[in-house]
Amino acid sequence: MTEKKHAISDEKIDGIISILLRVGVAISSVTVFCGGVVYLMRHGGESPGYHIFVGEPAQFRTIPGAAKMAEAFYGRGIIQLGLLLLIATPIMRVVFTVFSFLFQKDRVYVGVTLIVLCVLLFSLAGGR
Repeated sequence: MTEKKHAISDEKIDGIISILLRVGVAISSVTVFCGGVVYLMRHGGESPGYHIFVGEPAQFRTIPGAAKMAEAFYGRGIIQLGLLLLIATPIMRVVFTVFSFLFQKDRVYVGVTLIVLCVLLFSLAGGR
């Protein structure tokens, strides 16, 4: 009887996770597309200078900087925000999974999922 109860619960959790992933990818895709449209409207007629290398500006290297550029409606900032949303999608899936395993009182999977979350966050922090 308890097996049947967990199976239904697992199906609901899997459904929520699939919706979370689809919505996250859809929102980030739309955000990147809109940022691309804004960027092309403002810079589409410019010709690139390939003889000089210009790296990514400093304001796009941090989350607050990218958010500020997106808020100011810069195309590159909106694109960067969309990419950050895309990166955040699987992280949110892992966070949701931790809470779902807590709800199911499954300590082993909570521990394993917390380790996965720590590895993800450590790698995003640059391994420092």
